[in-house]
Amino acid sequence: MERRRRHKLIDIITITICAALCGADDWVAIERFGNAKEAWFKSFLELPNGIPSHDTFGRFFSRLCPTSFQSCFIQWVQSITDSLPGKLVAIDGKTLRRSFTEPDKKNAIHLVNAWSIENKLVLGQLKTDIKSNEITAIPELLEAIAVKGAVVSIDAMGCHKAIAKKIREKGAHYLLAVKNNQRRLYSAIQEQLYSKKAKVYQRPAIDFHSSEKEQHGRHEIRRCWVYHSVAKLPIATEWIDLAAVIRVETERTLQGKKSKEQRYYISSQPLSAKAVSEMIQHHWQIENSLHWSLDVAFREDDSRIRIGHSAENMSRIRQIALNILKQDDTYKIGIKNKRLSAGWDHEYLMKLICSV
Repeated sequence: MERRRRHKLIDIITITICAALCGADDWVAIERFGNAKEAWFKSFLELPNGIPSHDTFGRFFSRLCPTSFQSCFIQWVQSITDSLPGKLVAIDGKTLRRSFTEPDKKNAIHLVNAWSIENKLVLGQLKTDIKSNEITAIPELLEAIAVKGAVVSIDAMGCHKAIAKKIREKGAHYLLAVKNNQRRLYSAIQEQLYSKKAKVYQRPAIDFHSSEKEQHGRHEIRRCWVYHSVAKLPIATEWIDLAAVIRVETERTLQGKKSKEQRYYISSQPLSAKAVSEMIQHHWQIENSLHWSLDVAFREDDSRIRIGHSAENMSRIRQIALNILKQDDTYKIGIKNKRLSAGWDHEYLMKLICSV
């Protein structure tokens, strides 16, 4: 009977990862991919009962424990990741927009991701039911991944004392955006950076850096002020190992229209204004290199996989595929075209799955 065939776990996972590398984004496509390449798969997989059906793929991933799968994923990433001293790890959340169930359309899965900027790797991922739960999910994610020596950057949602403490406990430094959700801290930074003392020697010592660039018809000037003498701040003792407060001003001109934005940050590392300014810019690579790639190249936002644990587990499969493709330098092409190339060329696909 078709529905009672047995398949090896490693075969199911391997076929799914290969299918994700080659452009298959749902269970039917994964089954079709497996059937089309069955002879090739049999050259290195057992496949005692051939290629599983799309229902089997769906049932398997809906029941696979996401916590165990996450643990395996993190161990694999750590085995292929260089050490992180001085490197930037950006943490940010992403919602799987079509992962909701019809009775409750607001119940879409929200994932918190850790992205190594220099290594171009997803270090880990954790599910949270709603975006506001990032505050509790981030410390759990930090506990699971290795970030020793790195600088961990998070937007204002993650600016909490417990998160700063967890980052320092893991042997990393923090770079946290500050908004009005931390009113005392926000006010203290504003007061210190905008203070006008009568005597020059009483003014705070501030490191300054400015940069300017023109891109896609947009002219942008970025200014960064870093104040290292934080001991005088009234909130200095409340934030573990606080070493600097930062103000960033961005002035943009596009089609003759000017806009200006002010942002504030705190850091546990006394970096120069130039280094801080670059790190703050690089933080948003998590949007362009990770979230954008998943949405555009893997069409993650269009995925209707949602039963049981399948949405979270399939998201992790995509991240495995993305990590592999980001590490490959065979072709100087985008992720979408790398996926197409892997589907066309068995040698290239084998190189991808063996390279890491």
